[in-house]
Amino acid sequence: MADTYREPAVTVQHGSMPLLGFGTWQIPDDEAPAAVGAALESGYRHIDTATGYSNERGVGAAIASSGVERSDLFVTTKLPPDHAGRERQTLDESLEKLGIDQLDLWLIHWPPNGEASPSVWEAFIQAQQEGLVANLGVSNYSLQQIDELTAATGVTPAVNQVKWSPAEYDSSFAAGLAERGVVLEGYSPFKASNLQDPTLVSVAAEHGIDTAQVIVAWHVAHEFVVIPKSSQPERIRSNALGATVVLSDDEVASIDALGS
Repeated sequence: MADTYREPAVTVQHGSMPLLGFGTWQIPDDEAPAAVGAALESGYRHIDTATGYSNERGVGAAIASSGVERSDLFVTTKLPPDHAGRERQTLDESLEKLGIDQLDLWLIHWPPNGEASPSVWEAFIQAQQEGLVANLGVSNYSLQQIDELTAATGVTPAVNQVKWSPAEYDSSFAAGLAERGVVLEGYSPFKASNLQDPTLVSVAAEHGIDTAQVIVAWHVAHEFVVIPKSSQPERIRSNALGATVVLSDDEVASIDALGS
C-alpha cells in the first residue's frame, strides 16, 4: 500500500515532495503517535507538523516506531513567527523532538510581524548550507513578500503553504507561485470547503467517492500539495484514497469555478 501513495509527487529544490501529506494541526502530542502511525500504515510518506503544534515529539515517536525508512519519508516543520532571532535553537529543538538529523522542509510559519523578514530567511539559508534542512519554504506569504526574500538573498522559497481549497482557489495567485517556481501547498482543505456543495457532490457521485476525496483529487490534479488532517484511522485511509482518483479536465474546471 505504501507504494500506492508515494506518488504522485512534485519536484522541489532537493528531491521530491509527495503531493499527499498528513497534517497534524490540533493533534495533541500524546495522540500524535497513534494518528501519525495510522497515516504511515495507510501509506502516507509526507508528515507535516510545526513547533507551534506542540506535537513534534509525538510525531517523532510515530516515525521511530513505524519501520519506514527515513529516506522514504518527507518531514516538514515550521518556525513560529515569534521565534525570529532564535532560528537555530528552534531548529535544533525540532530535530531533537522529531528524532531526525535533517528536515526535508522547514517553513516560516507566518510572516514575522506581518513582514517578509529577510533576516529570518538568511538564518534558514544558513541552516540549509549546514545540511540541517533539505528544502526551505514559507507559509502564509504573499507573492510580494516572496519576491522580497528573493531580492534580498537570491534564494526563492521552494514552497508556500497557504489555506487552500476549491472555495479558496485563486488562479492568479497559483500562477504567480508557479511563475516563481514555488510549490503551492494547501492546508485546511476541508475546513475551507463546503462539503455539501452541489458541484462536489456531483463529481463524487460520478466516481463513487465522497466529497473530501474529490477535494484531495482536485489538489493532486493541479499538482497542489494537500495535507488533510484527521485522528480517525478510517478517515485517514479514506482521505489518502482521494489521491488515487483521476478527475477529468471538465471536472477540474467545474471545481475551479467554485473559487473567487
